[in-house]
Amino acid sequence: MRLLALSGSLRARSSNGAVLRSALDVWDGPATTADIGALPHFNPDLDGEGATPPAPVAALRTAVAAADALLLVSPEYAHGVPGVLKNALDWLVSSGECVHKPVAVITASPFPTGGDHANAQLRETLRMMTGEVVTAACREIPAIGPKIDAATERVTDEPTLADLATAMAHLATAASQPRTP
Repeated sequence: MRLLALSGSLRARSSNGAVLRSALDVWDGPATTADIGALPHFNPDLDGEGATPPAPVAALRTAVAAADALLLVSPEYAHGVPGVLKNALDWLVSSGECVHKPVAVITASPFPTGGDHANAQLRETLRMMTGEVVTAACREIPAIGPKIDAATERVTDEPTLADLATAMAHLATAASQPRTP
């Protein structure tokens, strides 16, 4: 099963990047990460009927279409979804690649809430896009800082790693089920 991951953080040494890499380490199959930082700002005029979408948008859509499941890992900024991730989802709203696609949302935060506002917003957006949000695969990880090894840029906290493995197993199970057309 092919997994496509999208990160809501563009920082090179992001704690959410460490969570994403750790989740990909336990995924049993091929996995890639989309470069959503290269996307232009969403503009429906660039994507109307008969228009050719910008190359980074076409590449994202192709990658999403080829994936059996999606993983979104994101921080929370000002109680919301980072603009770069929302922008990527905006480019996917009308194109249909997310329809019935199993999706997991994982947010991580230095705060005790684990990015709960962003997590809820992402789930709602994905449901509106008719993505199949796999609730059992979604996580909010609080107090992420001490759970990461800066040298390896991976999660080292055993309970968190076990929880990520469980989440990814739920996503894999959902991805292996037949899709409703």
